Amino acid sequence: MKSSIIAALISGLIASTSMVATAKAADVDFPTLNTVGSSQLNVKADMAEVNVEVVVKAKTAKEAKNESDKAVANFLDRLEKAGVDRELIQSANINLQPQYHYEKNKPNQLIGYSANRRIKVTVLKLSELNNILDSALEQGMNRINSIALKSSKEAEYLEQARMAAIKDAQQKAKMLAEGFGEKLDGVWRISYFEQRPVQPVMLRMNSEAKGFDAGPSYQQGQVTIQDRVEVTYRLK
Repeated sequence: MKSSIIAALISGLIASTSMVATAKAADVDFPTLNTVGSSQLNVKADMAEVNVEVVVKAKTAKEAKNESDKAVANFLDRLEKAGVDRELIQSANINLQPQYHYEKNKPNQLIGYSANRRIKVTVLKLSELNNILDSALEQGMNRINSIALKSSKEAEYLEQARMAAIKDAQQKAKMLAEGFGEKLDGVWRISYFEQRPVQPVMLRMNSEAKGFDAGPSYQQGQVTIQDRVEVTYRLK
């Protein structure tokens, strides 16, 4: 009984798969041409996203927490006085961990605690970036994890990149069809997957920069914006 049920299920699955394959074959019973259109824009950065961090080690958890909280509070106060909108600042919760001394064949010895907190600041004007970095260091934020350069016209550039990708696909299709002595008979299918909007350029200090006093190098950053579209054309 069970064997007959299993056989029936397998037969049904095979029939179903066969029907799907037949349907797909029937959908493409005419000649087609597949193309991929792509584009890339390199635009000047005019804003940045800064990720800074304070890491504190102390004998007790309370001391580590207090020192890290103090650094964050001082930096936030400095940003507020500089006119940075609170909505442009994201501060993470504290991460507090015990620190041990490890020695072979001996119990682990607690030697203190480590506390760290991160702050992400969106800088709307690159001319202000250097001051914000200096402020972070002066107020006790002892790590600058990353600086991602961005563009305030991201949506506009994304639209330009998308149109450029479409035109690229159209031109490729036309040239390929003509090259093989064929003619296009309209678009049959379009496949589009949202690309990562902006590829941020991580800032690199130039060799002449001293510390973080590298204002001119910030103005030279670029952002790469890409897009891609897949198109299938009918051929006459």
